[in-house]
Amino acid sequence: MESKFLTELSTKCVDNLAMGGRGIWKITDPLVYCSEILGRVITVEAGFLTDYASVPRVPIAYLLLGDTCHTESVIHDWLYHHHEICDEQTANRVLLEASKAIRSPAWRRSLMYLGVAIGGRSSWEEDGRGDGHSIINGRIV
Repeated sequence: MESKFLTELSTKCVDNLAMGGRGIWKITDPLVYCSEILGRVITVEAGFLTDYASVPRVPIAYLLLGDTCHTESVIHDWLYHHHEICDEQTANRVLLEASKAIRSPAWRRSLMYLGVAIGGRSSWEEDGRGDGHSIINGRIV
């Protein structure tokens, strides 16, 4: 099984000021990804909400990683909301796998992976309480 996206990412902005200025985006057409790590096809349903990658607004980090990696970040966000699919470490590895599948530069995918491996725990715990379909107080739940 080869890791690859079977559809293109299609979204629309629903709140451009939420999530610390990253905004909240709604998936408008299913995003389908075949994961070798998971041994299955993932379908992110239309209506799922994402904030893409949570890159800190630190100048160097944001310059290198800000407003990038949207497609693979949607898969990662979806896995963070669906703990029944895999654990946190596996979700992070799928982010790296998906980044490679869309040919993101090795330095970028390594930095993104390092960011979620170091700083993703609180999002894993928080996101697992919902399914990514509601906005409450400017946050996806």
